[in-house]
Order: sequence, then structure tokens, then C-alpha cells
Amino acid sequence: MTALLSPRRRQLLFALALTAGILNLVDRQIIAVLKPTIAADLHWSDDDYGTLAALFQTGAAFGFLAAGWLVDRLGVRRANAFGVAAWSLAAMAHGWARSFAAFMACRISLGASEAMGTPAGIKTMAAIFPPEQRSTGIGLSNAINSIGAILAPLAIPIVAAIWGWRAAFVMAGALGLVWAMAWWLATRGVDFADTPTAKAQDHHRARPVWRERRTWIIAGAKVLSDATWFLMLFWMPDYFHRAFGLAGTELGPPLALAYAGAAVGSVLAGTLSSRWIGAGQSIDRVRKRVMLASALVVTPVPLALLAPSAWSAAAVLALALAGHQGFSTSLFGLIADVTPRARVGRVTGFSAFCGNMGGTAITKIAGLTLAAGLGYGPLFAFAAVSYLLALGLIRLGMPRIVAVEEGTEGSAMGMALGH
Repeated sequence: MTALLSPRRRQLLFALALTAGILNLVDRQIIAVLKPTIAADLHWSDDDYGTLAALFQTGAAFGFLAAGWLVDRLGVRRANAFGVAAWSLAAMAHGWARSFAAFMACRISLGASEAMGTPAGIKTMAAIFPPEQRSTGIGLSNAINSIGAILAPLAIPIVAAIWGWRAAFVMAGALGLVWAMAWWLATRGVDFADTPTAKAQDHHRARPVWRERRTWIIAGAKVLSDATWFLMLFWMPDYFHRAFGLAGTELGPPLALAYAGAAVGSVLAGTLSSRWIGAGQSIDRVRKRVMLASALVVTPVPLALLAPSAWSAAAVLALALAGHQGFSTSLFGLIADVTPRARVGRVTGFSAFCGNMGGTAITKIAGLTLAAGLGYGPLFAFAAVSYLLALGLIRLGMPRIVAVEEGTEGSAMGMALGH
């Protein structure tokens, strides 16, 4: 059962969950937005920055392995407070880093602690919304999270210009600590019914999530789709800098336009999915239809390389990011559809681990590709087909998607390896 929450309490918790996602995106984006400034101050090369991006992804990837289990064990209330406080402290630590080695440690710590955000967020949506409203909740969550990516290039350069780039890390982290306190107070007395019973724990220990076929299918789709997302997240500011000479506050408007596309894609995918499912259409048909449409709108992304202006390039990238978030919303919805609630954190965490390993690879490959003088052409060509490949994997591995609520947990378990 969905947690028994009054509409007012549900709205408050949903608003706080959305704010946590914004903080997560802002904290990880600071280094990308301020790359030209920090690189000039600390004498980083493109390969150095690629190394830092890859270390962040590595920290997040391995953090996800523990994060999913930890979120399921702690439950929604404690996991959100702990996760946001942990990554906020890691973000603040960047403000005192003086050497490249210190920055490497900070990036690994931030990645590992921010790994709590994804499984905690999806588990929160599953706990506070009934099944027919989850797609809308997840879609709005992804959309509002994108506001973090929109706010970052607008606000961070201003903070850095007034107080210095180190203050941007410290101030963002301090906001996260305030959020953790607010969440703890707002969830007093709420029973989310989201931790496994003793019987369920015994069953889950006997069959880890990584032994289930559906987990690997979702994980493979995450590898392909997240690689493109993290390519854009870490390298898009650099692309605008190289292609159009933008830096500092000049980067803000085109990046904001690009990430606005991500927000639109999330809202459309979530709203349409909920509407169609509520109208009686099957989960299988809705998920795959939205994923196909999302994958197709990413395919024109190489056209950004031919764009005559930063604004036209931003429009092409906005379309690609809309496709990503539409696909991502459906993929997270799929996890909540086919996974018993007590295991949502672990399946999300393991899938995100695999997705972040894809992100680790692409961020390092991007640094090497650019250092070799090959430009963004090969990287954008991969991005154009990555979502179609991910959808193909899902269609092959899940010929028919059946939600847990439509059948039984046992039938869902029938997708385990070897069955």
C-alpha cells in the first residue's frame, strides 16, 4: 500500500524531494560550469578535467552498489536526510581543496555520496504515490531536477564573480544541510511502509537483485542512455566554449535553454504515460511507445556541430536532452513497475551503478578524444544512436512488461536468470 498521507503532507514531501534533486544537480554541475575559471587558476589540462569527471563517475558508480541497499535498509525518511547531508559536506570540501589530488578525493567523495540521490528519489516516489500517479511524479521530479542544471549556469558564475569559485561550492553545500534538517522535521510521524519484512529479507537474501534478468536488462539500458547524459552534463559547457568562445556568465543562457529541454521532456513523458495508463492502456505499450519517441528525438544531435550560433546549437541539444529525460522517466517508471517496493532501492542502485560506469567511460573517452584533436563529432554520433540501442535491448529482454501490481511478486521473480 502507498503510505497513508494527507494530500497536504504528500505535496510537502514531494516538494522537498524535488528540491533535493535540484541540489544534487547543482552540486555536481559547479565544476563543469566553472571549468574555464578553475582550470586557469589550478592549471588543469583537458585530460585532467576528464580524469576528474571520470573519478566522479567512478565514485558514484561504486557508491550506487551500497546506496541501493542502504536506502532499502534505512527507508525513505532516514535515507534522504543522510544522503543529502553527506553529499553537501562533500561539496563544501571542494572549497578548501588546493591540489589536484585533493580535488580527486573531493570528486570521488561527492560522487559516492550523491549516489544516494537516485535510489532514494525513486523509492520516495514509489512510497508517496499510487501506481497510476508514479509516472507523473517521476516525470515532474526529473523535470524539476533539470532546473538544477538550468540554475547552475545562471547562478554559479554570479556567485563566483562576487565571492570566488570556492564560495560556490561552500554555499551550495550549506543549502543542502539546511534541506536535511527540513526533511527530518517534515517527515516526523510518517510511516512509509517501505522497509522489508523479516520474511521478505530472507527471500531477498536468497536471490540478490543482480541474479534477476530484468535487473540486467534495465542496467544495460542505463549504460547506453546515461553515457550520453553524462557526456552532456560534464562536457556541454566545454563544447560551447570551444565552438563559440563562451565563458563565465556567457555560458548561462544557452545552457539554460538546453536544460529547459530536459525539463520539458520529463514533464511530457511523465504526464502522457500516466494519462495513458490511467485510461487503461497496458504498461508494456505505454513504456515502449514513450521510449521510442524519446530515442528518436535524440538522433539529430550531431546537427549541433553544424549550428551557426550558440542559440541554434542549444536548441538542438535541448531536443536531445528532452529525449534523454523522456527515456529516463520511462526507465525509472519501469523499475517501479516491475520491482517489489522493498527492492526498488537495490534495483535502482545497481542499475545506476552500471549507468555511471558508462558515464565514467564516456567522460574519460571524451577527454582523450578532444586531446587527440578529433573534436565532438565521434561523441555526438554515439549519442545519436545510444537510446535506440537501449530500447532494442529492452524489447529483446522484456517482450512483455507486466507490473508487479498486475500480477504477483512471484511472477515478477520469474524473470530471474535461468527461468
